[in-house]
Amino acid sequence: MNLPDFTKGRVLVVGDLLLDRYWRGDTSRVSPEAPVPVVHVQKVDERPGGSGNVAINATALGGTASIISVVGDDLEASILERMLHEKSVHCHFYVDSELPTVTKLRVLSRHQQLLRLDFEKYFENFDKEGFIEQYKLALKEHDVVVISDYGKGTLFDIQRLIALANEAGVATFVDPKQDFVHYAGATLITPNLKEFEAIVGPCPNDETLVTKGQSALKQYDLTHLLVTRGQHGMTLFSRDEDPTHLPTHALDVFDVTGAGDTVIGVLALAYAVKMPMIEAMQLANYAAGVVVGKVGTATATVQEIRERMLGSSSSLVCVIDEDELVDVLAETRSMGKRIVMTNGCFDILHTGHITYLEEAKALGDKLIVAVNTDESVRGLKGPERPINNVDARMRVLAGLGCVDWVVSFSEETPKRLINRIIPDVLVKGGDWKAEEIVGSDTVLQHGGSVQSLPFVKGFSTTSIIEKMKE
Repeated sequence: MNLPDFTKGRVLVVGDLLLDRYWRGDTSRVSPEAPVPVVHVQKVDERPGGSGNVAINATALGGTASIISVVGDDLEASILERMLHEKSVHCHFYVDSELPTVTKLRVLSRHQQLLRLDFEKYFENFDKEGFIEQYKLALKEHDVVVISDYGKGTLFDIQRLIALANEAGVATFVDPKQDFVHYAGATLITPNLKEFEAIVGPCPNDETLVTKGQSALKQYDLTHLLVTRGQHGMTLFSRDEDPTHLPTHALDVFDVTGAGDTVIGVLALAYAVKMPMIEAMQLANYAAGVVVGKVGTATATVQEIRERMLGSSSSLVCVIDEDELVDVLAETRSMGKRIVMTNGCFDILHTGHITYLEEAKALGDKLIVAVNTDESVRGLKGPERPINNVDARMRVLAGLGCVDWVVSFSEETPKRLINRIIPDVLVKGGDWKAEEIVGSDTVLQHGGSVQSLPFVKGFSTTSIIEKMKE
């Protein structure tokens, strides 16, 4: 999957804005006053939460984001406005001077949340008509509206917001916190599994989830419904299409705070730049996998998402066709990675092969192994070879930790493939002189290097076959 130019996407976020505060410190004793841990606070962090976190998840990828929300007339509102401007978010605030800006204070020790304190009241006394007029004007300048509902009072008439967006031809994405009837007619809603089950009832298995998801699409007149399922990934329902299930891409989970904001923020920006919904969901899934590995409300950058995409490959994904490899390498090179390439038949994998491949990988960041097809092996080795077909040989190579991608080629030599890929380092095993290695001229002309690595003595496919015959 290639990442698009996110700078062309324009996202409007409307909804409840929060200030997330974090007090962090070590815990080494229990209070003498009560059986509670004592946290020696050493660091204080403040970040935009709620609709603010959605907006900065869009700008973190290079998109344009604006926010319309209600705040109090206080220091916390000023802090939020400053931080959002620093993240390139355009702010339109409406003030309820009688109430505080919603603030959530979390106390953490060693990445674990020990306590949360909420400072909030329901917003009521602000210029609602002025809010709607600002919303109408903003619709003309944006591609997607995200309605970020945390139940704090900013979204006093969600159906009106959706209807106005639909009239303007602007997609509406909703992070729901109420009965889905409030979001009828939206382009997409993104409940987590708990929120979804609270409306439709328990979903003990995938079959029940699918049945109720498809029913909810029709009942609430939705174009898409995305259910985020924690460690089980996410499931997308779309009109007239089969459901799509994705596994999670989280490797380590420190804090799930704001993961839903990341999902909908990335989804909205991807949709704004015309990504198909399934690809947008995949992108949001990778982004969520990044942010849950961080503490507190967080964002994912384009580079972090690329790293997660490249690092999530299974052995099946490592086996790749030539066109896919070219696309993947474009992403890899954009991150400054050094590409190493080697080739061979690799008919019966042995210690010599593994040592050689490990040494090749050490010359760069990513290793491509180009493998001869069965027909080309027969042309090189004779009619009795290969012992293992090309699919089997590629799968075995893909299972090695030092190998990143395996691709096949049908010619006697990989010269054409090398000319297309142009690796940074070209490696061959044996006593080859660098200038004699096929493709060396192309690599050297482009500023790369060519190396010959000695084989491990006493190991070869031919000798193994002879021993088996004996």
